[in-house]
Amino acid sequence: MLTGPEPVEDTRARYPLRKNNRNLALALLGFLILAVILIAVVQGRSDGLYPIKVGGKFGFINASGKVSITPQFDDAEEFSEGYAPVKLGTRWGYVDRAGKLAIAPQYDLADPFSDGLALVGSGPRFGYVDKSGKFIINPQYEGAGQFGSGRAPVVVNGKWGYIDKAGKVAINPQFDEAGNFSDGLASIRLANRFGYIDSAGKITINPQFDGAGDFHNGLAAVRMAARFGFIDKTGKFAINPQFDAAGDYSDKLALVQVGGRYGYVDRAGKFMINPQFQDAGNFNAGLAPVWIGDQRGYINKEGKYIWNPTS
Repeated sequence: MLTGPEPVEDTRARYPLRKNNRNLALALLGFLILAVILIAVVQGRSDGLYPIKVGGKFGFINASGKVSITPQFDDAEEFSEGYAPVKLGTRWGYVDRAGKLAIAPQYDLADPFSDGLALVGSGPRFGYVDKSGKFIINPQYEGAGQFGSGRAPVVVNGKWGYIDKAGKVAINPQFDEAGNFSDGLASIRLANRFGYIDSAGKITINPQFDGAGDFHNGLAAVRMAARFGFIDKTGKFAINPQFDAAGDYSDKLALVQVGGRYGYVDRAGKFMINPQFQDAGNFNAGLAPVWIGDQRGYINKEGKYIWNPTS
């Protein structure tokens, strides 16, 4: 990845890309660069359940703040497509919405399901499993991302390209970095600039940005020098660069940082929740995670806690 400030993302919520057993971050594809690491909750992922940590163990609450799955896991990620990655001991598996193990813990790394498949790590390589835990694409890549629009980014001979769900090359490896598809587009890097391609591999927004996130609701966060703004799918700025950091649009709000605190703006760039949090994540189905120190809580779109921070 790029050197310098860190991506706008939090390693507490691991979203790929992944390479050499390291999370390369994808909620902003790992390309949005800033000194503070934030969580980037992928839009539509929660399935109405949200991970919490109580007494050192992870469980899940529902949108009302009621515990739905008792804290019992050593780590846990967001639900997606009916399943959530959980860690027991040193291995990752998956639970269903009832909290029952659907796929026994057996992987070194595991990410949420997307397009019916989940990226998992087995030793130093990554592959993809279905909801029975069966490998559909065997572990073979040293770097990989999640499926979207029937495409997943992978590293082949030092370059990033894309495979289809059969594991066949769909877009030839040619990029210095490549992100997950979202809203039909994916961020890519050529040399030191970021742009976007469509699912056929055609460049739709020329590489010109210093950092680029994924599209949600027709807008994507990009970095120009030290400031972040939002562009539309034509590459034009919908909100001029002005923020110290920025996340994805979800639930019609986007996470931004100003003066060391995090708040949320609408599609016009107007603050709907004023900057006040030390750390925060994107809204997802009406809730957003916020942190006080290492304690995570959840707020609603009015900025009120529905789950007070715990650890």
